[in-house]
Formats: sequence, C-alpha cells, structure tokens
Amino acid sequence: MKNILEKHVLSIICSVFDAYSAVLFLPDGDAGEGEGECYRLVASFSLGDGIVEGSPIQPGSLVAWIVSNDRPVIVPNFDRRQSKLGYYREGEESGIKAFMGCPVPTGGALCMDSKRQYSFTDKDYKILQMFAELITRQQNERGGVEPLGGDISRYFAQLCVIQDLRFGHKRWPQFIQTYLKTVAEATGFDYCAFASVARSGETYCLECESTPLLLRAGEMLEFNMSSGIAGWVFNNGQPVISEGADGGPPSMLFAKLPDMPEFQAVMCMPVVVNKSTRCVLCLAHGSPRELDEALRSFVRLAVDHLAIFLENLYLKTRLRNMLPRAQVHTSGSRIYDPDNVPQPPTDDD
Repeated sequence: MKNILEKHVLSIICSVFDAYSAVLFLPDGDAGEGEGECYRLVASFSLGDGIVEGSPIQPGSLVAWIVSNDRPVIVPNFDRRQSKLGYYREGEESGIKAFMGCPVPTGGALCMDSKRQYSFTDKDYKILQMFAELITRQQNERGGVEPLGGDISRYFAQLCVIQDLRFGHKRWPQFIQTYLKTVAEATGFDYCAFASVARSGETYCLECESTPLLLRAGEMLEFNMSSGIAGWVFNNGQPVISEGADGGPPSMLFAKLPDMPEFQAVMCMPVVVNKSTRCVLCLAHGSPRELDEALRSFVRLAVDHLAIFLENLYLKTRLRNMLPRAQVHTSGSRIYDPDNVPQPPTDDD
C-alpha cells in the first residue's frame, strides 16, 4: 500500500497529541507541466471519516497559508467563520476547535486538529516539527536522495510503544525502567540511564539503568553537580553528543567508578520540567558509532515525551499536596444574604 509508513506516522501523531485528525500534504508529482506547483493530501489518520482523501490544498485555507509562507500555524481556538482547513467534507469542520500545522522541509505541510480548544502549545509544535523532519528523511530515502542510516519505521513503531507506556505502567519505577529498556533497544546503545536533581539542588542522583551496572538493591547513587558529562548537562541545559570516532579518551558519564565500563559514543540529553533541567537521559556505547540524524531525532522525540510525562506528574503532585489545605465552602449554590455578610472593621471599632 502506498504511503503506509506515512499513515502509521500520522496515527502515532494523533496518539501522542490526543488529536482528532492528522494530515500530510506533499508536492503532487503527477501534476502536468504549466500547472504550477500543486500539493495534495497523500496520507491521513482520523477518528472520524470526514477527510477527503487525495484532495489538493484549498486556496485560502490554513494549510495553503503554511505552504505559501513556509511558517507554522497554531490556532488554539479555531473559528471556521474566519478561516478554513480545506481537507474535510462539507460540514465536517464544525466540530474542530483547535489546529496546528508546520511546513515539511522538502515542501508541503504536516497538520493536526482537535475537538478540544487550546489543545496545542509551542512545545507541541517543536515535537510536530521533528515528525515533519523525519517524514522528509523517509521521503529522501525512498527517492534515493541523500540516503540516511537508521531504521526510521522501527523508530516510529518504538515511539508508539513509548507513548503507550503511561497506560500500562501507573507507577513511576516501572515506567522509567521499561522506558529506558525501550530506548536502549530502539537505538542499539549498550546502556541507558536516567539521572535527576536531588532535593537540595546541589547534587544529582543516578536513579535508574536499562542494564544494572552501578545501582544495587534499588539504591540511588549521588554525584556532585560538577561531576561527569551528566553534571555538565545539568549545569548548562544543553545536550552532549559524541560519536567517539576521534580516538579520544573514554567518556565519563558520571564519575570515575570501578564498576563503570569505558564508553566511547554517548548522548546525554537534558529533560526540561517546569522550565528548568531537572533530569538527564544518558545513552552510551562501548565502541564508536555513527549517530545519524534519524537516530538523533528519535532520541529528541523520546526525551520530549518523557518531559511531558514528568510535567504532568509534577502538576499532579502539586495538586495532591494542595488539596488537603483547600477549603470547600459549599457543594452547591448559595443564597446571598446581605444581613449576614461579615462587615469590615471601621475606624470606630
């Protein structure tokens, strides 16, 4: 089936963002000479059946604006009286409340919508843009243009697995353990670890590993913030990516430890929660290896999903801590009685 991989990507996008529909417009290679550049809907995924398959971009639509201006669009409160999408059948757009789309680097647009207002944010756009980049790389490989390494279809499948982890693992220890193993298997790294800032903020802790190397009996290891590559990432909020092909000394992820094997290729990625680097995801390999763009994009997407999961966990924890201190005044409406309203003190009092 044509474009089956793209349809799979769109289904993952709908799952990741809890969207109603996701559509992909690409240049129409069958357009005749003199017709100008035409873009057509080549793949879609929707919870409904109102999308017009194979439809061209409609003039004046939001999709047309994205392609013409090569810029993204985020509409948190979609008003069909002022704009249109152009890929639904007549009357099917009435239930759409939010829209987001971004240009595809080689031409076209990747878009999604929702039946809930304010569904998409700037952070969501960054993730959607990465999906657009991965689609471009897949298109290049299919056309024989600048082939890139990495099994892209496998990465997409593993992203879907990562997305589903939150449904099958309600407890954090089981979630992060499975997450690390999934990322390690998808990328082919020998070792994957998760470190988080300690309560004091002056140290960080190695919390979990895909393969037991340093942690024993569920205990965490604590390191100084200036220790290892992970410490540098915590302090600077920037990733460290090394293929280990320069013949340099082995990379020190955390500190000089007797049980730690020598790693050559590493990826240490900051995980931003509540606008600060609170965690670091570490990937390491015993020998030098090429870290192609498809792999790097997959890791960034996996880290972004982890950050969203932790952000939700952070908000739930704050809410749980606030509720016991909250005061519930009434469970229904109250009759206003001015004679019984407490009066503020006066100067005579």
